[in-house]
Amino acid sequence: MRGSPQAALQSLAARITQEISQVSSSLMTQSCKNHFNVSHLLACCPQVLAVCLCPQLLKDKSLPLDVRLRAQSLLESCDGGSVGAYTPSSGLHRVRQSIAEFITRRDAGAPSYAKDIYISAGSQMAMMVLVKMMASGQGETPAGVLTPAPCPPKLPMLLDDAGLTLVPYRLTEERGWAVELDELHRALEAARGRCEPRAIYLSNPGIPTGHMQDRKSIEEVIRFAAAEKLVLLADEVYQDSVYGAGSEFVSYKRVLFEMDKHLSDTVELVSFHSLSSGCMGECGLRAGFMEAVNMDAGVMHYVDTLMCFDISAPVTGQLALDLMVNPPKPGDASYDTYTQEILLTRATLSQNAQRAWHFLNALPGMSCQPAMGGIFLYPSLRLPAAITEQAEALGVEPDALYCQRLLQEEGVIVGAGCQHGDAAAAAAADRRHLR
Repeated sequence: MRGSPQAALQSLAARITQEISQVSSSLMTQSCKNHFNVSHLLACCPQVLAVCLCPQLLKDKSLPLDVRLRAQSLLESCDGGSVGAYTPSSGLHRVRQSIAEFITRRDAGAPSYAKDIYISAGSQMAMMVLVKMMASGQGETPAGVLTPAPCPPKLPMLLDDAGLTLVPYRLTEERGWAVELDELHRALEAARGRCEPRAIYLSNPGIPTGHMQDRKSIEEVIRFAAAEKLVLLADEVYQDSVYGAGSEFVSYKRVLFEMDKHLSDTVELVSFHSLSSGCMGECGLRAGFMEAVNMDAGVMHYVDTLMCFDISAPVTGQLALDLMVNPPKPGDASYDTYTQEILLTRATLSQNAQRAWHFLNALPGMSCQPAMGGIFLYPSLRLPAAITEQAEALGVEPDALYCQRLLQEEGVIVGAGCQHGDAAAAAAADRRHLR
């Protein structure tokens, strides 16, 4: 269990799965993976991609007409009419324009421009480029990023790799994992002297907590960022997966543009979205994007230069992004099927979240805040002293040991809270978390 707890669990799960396949008498028939996104493409997307990969299918009348027309249009946007050609480092202009139009529709007319959109091989790749830019040119005091605890599991590693200091601020679990303004000020003051805070990261819907920020909370964070001259990093990859009662996704971009002009024209905001995390997500296609708002042109030129080192995102992923932000419309042959699949996916997410929430809250020693969006629940649990003592003897976190035992004895894979930057605060509160 040394190193990354999740990597150790995945390695153990692979070994158990192999043993199960070789020993038919095993009590377990397979491991149950509950710790990561396993969503898949909606029907219209693989059909369009299939035609793009095999243009001969443009003549196949067994495929819906709108599928063939869409594929032809996408191929025309590629150099040489082929998905095998390189694209600009920031992505195909056609796809960037589609993304800009999607954002404008989503945000009730707040303007978005293709020049401010950067497509990458997943939203984390875009985040990596941005934080490396923030780390450059720093003096004796390292740059820092205010980061929620808990946070996405790879974020601390990403910041560390870029040479940035992680400045944790606690989300208030008892209030549905709320972002508290007093806690932001506390974290900022605690960071003074050891780093120079340059940005604040937020995920909405929350990862891994599933919380949703309302408009008032977002406005408070924007004013805080403006007063402290921080860049806002808004991770909004689960914006399509909102199902909590009375919950509605409102983007940071929209709230910012509906505030006073001295804020909407000056606060620096970078928002992220991903093909992997929405209703039509397919993680293996590797595509995401960021939109930069009010960022200095020279800074973004440097970001564009950094993105050139990775050539471009996979072309098939870029085309799938186009389908995600510009899906079939009423009157298209694929519209009814697409709509039914979207509604079914969202209903399934909502039902599963409710069932899991009720189940977890009924377990002894465990409690869970309801998820308003995303695909995870993040329950807390109090572990027996024996587990804590055994974990200390082994040199691992108690929640990581619990996850290992759960996998070995029940075949269920869940994530340990310690991988979300949660270990220190959880130990102080005498409660651990699972994802």
